Amino acid sequence: MASPAAKPAVNASAAPASPTRTNTVVFTLMVAVFLSLLDTQIVATALPHVVSDLGGLDQFAWVTTGYLIGGSAAVPVYGKLGDLFGRKRVFMASIVVFLVGSALCGLAQTMGQLIAFRVIQGIGSGGLFICVLALIGEMFSPREGARYYGWFAITFGAASLLGPTLGGILTDLANWRWVFFVNLPVGLVVLVVVSALLRLPAQTRQKAHIDYAGVVLLVAAIVALNLLTGWAGVKYSWTSPVILGLAVGSALAVALFILAQRRAVDPVIPLRLFADRTFTIVVILSFIAGFIGLGVLNYLVLWLQTVLGLDVQQSGYALTALMLGVVVTSWLSTKVIGHSGSYRWFPALSMAVFALAGVLFSTAGPDTGVPLTVVYVMLFGIGAGLNSQALSLAARNTASMQDIGAVQGTTNLMRQLGTGLGVSLFAALMTSRLGTGLHERLSGEAGARLNKDGSLSPEVLGRLSSSVRAEVVDIYADSLRATFYAVIPIALIGLVTALFLKDVKLAGGHGHGGAESE
Repeated sequence: MASPAAKPAVNASAAPASPTRTNTVVFTLMVAVFLSLLDTQIVATALPHVVSDLGGLDQFAWVTTGYLIGGSAAVPVYGKLGDLFGRKRVFMASIVVFLVGSALCGLAQTMGQLIAFRVIQGIGSGGLFICVLALIGEMFSPREGARYYGWFAITFGAASLLGPTLGGILTDLANWRWVFFVNLPVGLVVLVVVSALLRLPAQTRQKAHIDYAGVVLLVAAIVALNLLTGWAGVKYSWTSPVILGLAVGSALAVALFILAQRRAVDPVIPLRLFADRTFTIVVILSFIAGFIGLGVLNYLVLWLQTVLGLDVQQSGYALTALMLGVVVTSWLSTKVIGHSGSYRWFPALSMAVFALAGVLFSTAGPDTGVPLTVVYVMLFGIGAGLNSQALSLAARNTASMQDIGAVQGTTNLMRQLGTGLGVSLFAALMTSRLGTGLHERLSGEAGARLNKDGSLSPEVLGRLSSSVRAEVVDIYADSLRATFYAVIPIALIGLVTALFLKDVKLAGGHGHGGAESE
């Protein structure tokens, strides 16, 4: 493996691209990432109309779940395929898959068809995200690429802000099918621009050997782990045959996958990568960052709506603080890293901020004012922003040119798996404590009414007497604190792990490719 600070070889025959052309290509690649991120936001607004048109209320959650599972399963596979067959070619294929999936979703006639087509769309989406990361890694040295990685933060913020609004506008003015059809003209423009302007240096590649066994086993493990983390403690109890079967199946698939990687000529995830201590630490920190940064998001929403009594719109405004924390700190951190060439302290600072946010929320309650709570919420966003691009840059800095896709795919996969496990664990902690609290502190008519309603939404709480409502809110706050208690030790583990990162400067020099005309 190339040393972390080694400069990948530059094709001397490749003419340097003008800054304008390079920025045009990178902007176009960010548009592709925007489409990928947008579809996790835009569809949610249209789901009530989808159910009204197609039916299948009991299945509508799979419209989102299928998209996410397809994307997470595709990420490491696309990363490796890009290493083997060329990242531009694989990127073009992924956007074609995404557009085909989008068109099919817009034409779906049943809920079952829509779910199946969303999986296809998700497979394309996972390729868009990871291929863009790998393309920037190939076009620029790690230090040059730092400023372009900052564009991901802006793209994330734009998708988060525009997604729900755009979904509502398209659904109201046309119909829900246009939340999918809108991808087609934009995606076609991306295809044309990238095809015409992006030129990467020619690389000598040996005959590719696709690791079919590794791909199948990895996809099986990812799907099983996603279902396990999504269903455990929510749809099925932790000791149910379904959950135990998924746990055994995922463990077996992981074990067989590792064996397959040891024997494969071109493994999906080369195990030799883990010989680099920096890469191993980045993988661990990516898992923890996903576990906390996104895993706790749903419980922040519950706190705002149930403990503080904010409505959906008000809680959305409050969560804007989290998004701003992510965008601003992610963008600023890439600027500082690009200037200094050092990423070492950002992951450690991120984990420290996560731990502080967990401590502050564990001491909060119904009497904590909205402005102060918003500050606490923003801290989670700041923690997430401090590690998001820093870890990507650290991972890129460990990769030789032929492993960029595998490295980025592995780190992003671990972040996604961490998110799924975090959501599941936090749900188990909260629901267990909530059930105990309701049973011990509420009984009689109040308890029966809560059971009949089957919900603790703000609307249900509003129908309770003031004394019962105060008691329920207190129980709910106490239950949610369990999730924030859990954040503290996990963040501290991440902090200690981050301190072992070596202070390796980002490799500088000239980019490896770029945009140029015919």
